[in-house]
Amino acid sequence: MNENFIDYVKIYCRSGNGGKGSTHFHREKFVPKGGPDGGDGGRGGHIILRGSKDYWTLLHLKYQRHIFAGHGGDGSSSRSFGKDGEDKTIVVPCGTIARDAVSGEFLCDITEDGQEAVLVRGGRGGLGNWHFRTATNQTPRYAQPGEPLTEKEVILELKVLADVGLVGFPNAGKSTLLSVVSAA
Repeated sequence: MNENFIDYVKIYCRSGNGGKGSTHFHREKFVPKGGPDGGDGGRGGHIILRGSKDYWTLLHLKYQRHIFAGHGGDGSSSRSFGKDGEDKTIVVPCGTIARDAVSGEFLCDITEDGQEAVLVRGGRGGLGNWHFRTATNQTPRYAQPGEPLTEKEVILELKVLADVGLVGFPNAGKSTLLSVVSAA
């Protein structure tokens, strides 16, 4: 069996947590009660599959079985958003199918060069206390936490189609022709 050609690999993917919303109040000289101004948390990083015509096997994923995306940053003062988590991109050859390892559910099919599909979504960032102000509660002292990460075991399988097929009667010399024409 050829060890340089891998067409089936099982990987563990974990997206990023969403960042926490901020509980902050505006403070400035000569503004004693500025009100809430807590910013939203950033979203967690996604795990993305991208097709490439430069790859023809899943060999590069054989020893990289755990893939983690970055977590979202927390919100800050002045309604500042937290930093979005870093996305992780997995480059796969065209013709790769992704399925959930536990349920067997079909996730996506990468057929073209440059095609991208989100495999595991990151958590959304939480809202800051600025979003929770109302006429009756003008100083909310709470903010949302970010959504938790998503974990998933994924099976990547490469569909391989033959370029040429030999059809003929038994003992007609198909194997002899193949051995003369190629290095098979």
